[in-house]
Amino acid sequence: MTTQPSRRGIPEPPDPLPIPVVDNHTHLDMNREGLEVSVDDLAPVLAAGAAVGVDRVVQVGCDVPGARFAVEAAERYAGVLAGVALHPNEVPGLVADGRLDAAYTEIERLAAHPRVRVVGETGLDYYRTGPDGVPAQQDSFRWHIDLAKRLGKALQVHDRDSHDDVLRVLAEEGAPERTVMHCFSGGPDLARECVARGYHLSFSGTVTFKSAKVLRDALTQTPLELLLVETDAPYLTPHPWRGAPNSPELVPLTVRAMAAVLGVAVPTLCEALSENAERLYGPW
Repeated sequence: MTTQPSRRGIPEPPDPLPIPVVDNHTHLDMNREGLEVSVDDLAPVLAAGAAVGVDRVVQVGCDVPGARFAVEAAERYAGVLAGVALHPNEVPGLVADGRLDAAYTEIERLAAHPRVRVVGETGLDYYRTGPDGVPAQQDSFRWHIDLAKRLGKALQVHDRDSHDDVLRVLAEEGAPERTVMHCFSGGPDLARECVARGYHLSFSGTVTFKSAKVLRDALTQTPLELLLVETDAPYLTPHPWRGAPNSPELVPLTVRAMAAVLGVAVPTLCEALSENAERLYGPW
C-alpha cells in the first residue's frame, strides 16, 4: 500500500500562468516525510500543476530505483519526460560496495528509452562528500557526459560547492551540445561563463529568497533563450512558502519572480521557458 505525498503546509494554488511552462527538474518520487510514493500517486500532483499552467515536467531519477520510477512515470503520463543518472552523492557508496558497474549498466539501459530525454542529474557535490569521494564523483561525471553524447541526450548538471571543477571537467570532456546547469547556484560571473559556453541555466525557487541577491544578479546575466525554471521538488519551495513541500503547482511563483527581476512580461518569459524546454528535450 502506498501513501500519497503530504500536502501539509501547501498554500492555495497560485494564479495560473498565461502560457504553460515546463518544470525542468523535479523528484516526484520523493517527499519530506519519507513515505513511499507510487507512480499512481502522481496523477493528482500533475493535474494540480497543469491547472496553473505547468503542464509538462522532467522527472529525474538520482539512483537506480529512482531512474526506474522516472521511466515508468514517463511511460504512464503524457506530460512527463524522464532523466536518469547516478547522483554524485550516490557514487562513492556504490564504489565502496562494488556495485558501480552494475549501476552503470542499468542506467545506460534505461537512458536508451525513447521517453528518457535527459542524462542527469550528474555532476559534482562537495558539500556532502568529503575529499575521499571526489575522484569517484569526477570519474562518474565523465562517464555520464560520455553517455549523454553517445545517446544524443541532453545533460543536466548538479553543481554544489564545485563550480570550478564542474566547468573544468565539462571543458576537458567536451560538453554535450545540450547542457543544462540544473538549480543554478552561482553568481553573475559563473552565469556569464556558462552563457558564453552555450549552457542553459535552470532557476529554482531559491531565486525568490530574500537572501539570494547574488542569484538574482546571475539571472540578469542569462538571455531568455538560455533560461529554464524548475522546482527540484520536494525541496527549494519558493517564497512565501519556503519550508513547505514543493511541487510543480508552485512554479508560477518562481516564474513571476523571475519576470520581475528580468523586467519582462510574464507571457514573454513563459513563452521562452516553454520553447527552450521543447528545443532541449523534444516534444512531450
